[in-house]
Amino acid sequence: MTPVTLAAIAELPDFQPGDDLARAIGDGLVASGHGMEPGDILCVAQKVFSKVEDCFVALDGVTPSDAAEAYAQDLGKDARKVEVVLRQSKRVVRAFRHPGQAEGTMICEHRLGFISANAGVDESNLDRPGTVLTLPVAPDASAAALADALSARFGGPIGVVMTDTFGRPWRLGQVNVAIGLAGVPATLRLDGEADGYGRTLSVTEPALADELAAAAGLVMGKAAKTPVVLVRGLEWTPGPASAQDLLRKKDEDMFQ
Repeated sequence: MTPVTLAAIAELPDFQPGDDLARAIGDGLVASGHGMEPGDILCVAQKVFSKVEDCFVALDGVTPSDAAEAYAQDLGKDARKVEVVLRQSKRVVRAFRHPGQAEGTMICEHRLGFISANAGVDESNLDRPGTVLTLPVAPDASAAALADALSARFGGPIGVVMTDTFGRPWRLGQVNVAIGLAGVPATLRLDGEADGYGRTLSVTEPALADELAAAAGLVMGKAAKTPVVLVRGLEWTPGPASAQDLLRKKDEDMFQ
């Protein structure tokens, strides 16, 4: 059995709006000595795509709504940041502030359907004071554009998983999950197959894309400036892919 390896790619620049992402990542892969081989998968942090696509929002230009002002008062947040969060959201699922906590939390449904803190609006690891960064407008399309460009350069097929860090209901801590996909199946349908003892599986559906994202998080690091991880040796079948396929339908939601 071929071992599966994960390698963080260090030879990358600090990305800026308008940068050629595919060229920079391709050059980094070559400089690292890894290159790319057919069947490789790249896990790439969302923030890289958002920076290149200029998803920055300058807070000086944001006028908070009454709703943003109310949330900001209750949660101890900057009303301008709250306004950006609300503009990115379909709805606020929960907003709370624990006793003694300096700043509360907003759990929101992003316009793309993802449930996360602050609708993915972030200000960490940014070199632009007074700005926040939002998610890309179309993560699947962004991942597909990168996959197409790298496949043309190195010879495909390859896969791309755009990752972001989410909390999880009922569990502490955060993990990387997939919010954009190209080529890589969102899940693997194993129902109908036999387990190791010959019993037929009925509801088994591993979230392959999320598993890849979480694994990449082990070597990506939050302050190491290594937002790209090369996954090699995994057996998978390329095909149409969308991170939207990871979202549970609302009529199946038993908790909200």
